[in-house]
Amino acid sequence: MRPKIPQVYFQDSFRSRFIRMDVPAPSTLVELACESLLKNEAMAIASLEMLPTELFPPLFTAAFSGRHTGILKAMVQAWPFACLPLGVLLKEQLPHQENFQAALEGLDALLAQKVRPRRWKLQVLDLRKNAHQDFWNVWAGNRISMYSMFEPEVAQPMKKLKARDSKADSVQPFTPVEVLIDLCLKEGTPDESLTYLLKKVKQRRGALRLCCRKLKIFEMPMQDIKKILKMVRLDSVQELDVNCTWKLPTLVKFASHLGQMCNLRSLRLSHIRMPSHSTRAKEEQFVSQFTSYFLSLEQLQELYLDSISFLNDRLDQVLRCLTTPLETLSITNCLISESDLVHLSQSEIVSQLKDLGLSGVNLTCVNPEPLQVLIERASGTLQDLDLDECGIMDAQLTSILPALSRCSQLTTFSFCGNPTSMVVVKDLLRHTIGLSKLSHVLYPTPLESYEDVRGTLDLGRLAQLHAKLKQMMQELGRPGMVWFSANPCPRCGDRTFYDPDPILCPCYMSA
Repeated sequence: MRPKIPQVYFQDSFRSRFIRMDVPAPSTLVELACESLLKNEAMAIASLEMLPTELFPPLFTAAFSGRHTGILKAMVQAWPFACLPLGVLLKEQLPHQENFQAALEGLDALLAQKVRPRRWKLQVLDLRKNAHQDFWNVWAGNRISMYSMFEPEVAQPMKKLKARDSKADSVQPFTPVEVLIDLCLKEGTPDESLTYLLKKVKQRRGALRLCCRKLKIFEMPMQDIKKILKMVRLDSVQELDVNCTWKLPTLVKFASHLGQMCNLRSLRLSHIRMPSHSTRAKEEQFVSQFTSYFLSLEQLQELYLDSISFLNDRLDQVLRCLTTPLETLSITNCLISESDLVHLSQSEIVSQLKDLGLSGVNLTCVNPEPLQVLIERASGTLQDLDLDECGIMDAQLTSILPALSRCSQLTTFSFCGNPTSMVVVKDLLRHTIGLSKLSHVLYPTPLESYEDVRGTLDLGRLAQLHAKLKQMMQELGRPGMVWFSANPCPRCGDRTFYDPDPILCPCYMSA
């Protein structure tokens, strides 16, 4: 790709005027060299043995854009870097299937050999589309700041390259090549590219390792999931997101794979249901089987549980199987009991929490003391606290304010959708004004802002109440704190924000 046409100016020395002219930018020497090589495939392939390392990335991108599959195949076999970030090119340039297959064919042909070529250094083929975004741009420019990151071979004089003994250079055996990929398994997958990749991994088992840092699973037959995961090194998975309408027995079938993800750092489970017709004893057995695999997750730092039906009166069973403190714990849209909250507040996993979310967990009839203890235990590290839609009343919020005021690291606090009065909201402000790192508070529309029990919002009253809070923040020396008021619209569920002017949902805008 040629650089953008620059704007060139000539100065009239007598009248000090500038005349703008648009002229085409001349091709760089690198571009001219690449264009010349691409015109003759045989010459390009033959020159790879002596091609300066700096020319590999621009020549590869030019061959990729021009779909010179033969040159791409040969370049993979001579790649002088430890990593080939192919995913970025696959993301930016379409169609890419034939280029993708050419790259894999080159790697496959190389792995079929008994020894590796002299220049070849490839250890990782990175197919992730959001990794190493700047690699190709850096090599296309003048800076080579990523040189050491990809461990390219140090450029050597041409004479020295020619003088090398080829026999001495071709004695090193192959080490396995890792293929990095982010997988999203759902109906319709695997696509053509993934199918071709899995085929090559199966053919070169041991020599080609399929590694997946981020794994997402949506609705997909379990047999298809197992077939794909059989090809993946599960100890490479660091982030797992299971968002399926599975019943608990199905989750148990998957759990053996979960137990092999010993380096897992983040786990998200969503929409897991109990079987319709099962005994209490059978349910306990399923829960026990599933949670036992948590014992293998010694690197787990983030746990997200959303719409999980088996947690009620069983949260302690889950917590006991976690072996290390968490940084993030999010339990949303779940039914949990007061005893669950007590166990949570006493668990060792909450001692270092940075992010705690209980959005959509109904706490209206729950004693606030366990929540107070929970916040207090995490007060030294807690940065984000989400208590949206928990049904927290005035008395409950008042009870947790002393613990909240000790959260010295807190930056964000959200408790929208809770029926609280303006008096308690003001009390919240007084308790948190001393938290120097707290910059954003998302609070519910005070009860005094509604016209009736149906939830009709009086924007005038809300404006007055919001202005009072702004004035209080000014008087207390924290005018920079951002306080957003938000509550769901009773018609559509969208929220109405106010800071300082209302950002209304479509229902109010059309009324």
